[in-house]
Amino acid sequence: MVVGHVKIDEEDLRDIQFWLDRPVSERIAEVTRLRRAYYSWLLGTYPQHMEKTVTQRKDDI
Repeated sequence: MVVGHVKIDEEDLRDIQFWLDRPVSERIAEVTRLRRAYYSWLLGTYPQHMEKTVTQRKDDI
């Protein structure tokens, strides 16, 4: 087995580049899949409606 050590900054850049190279539809599908998995794990089921969505952080203002 061969193990290569990767700096966390390099790994983050690789992850970002990986997803930027994917088509938008694939990125949206993956975000949707992860969101469904998270809420199903957290609540037991996926909610029919979201109560509130956050599109801007306080620090961004």
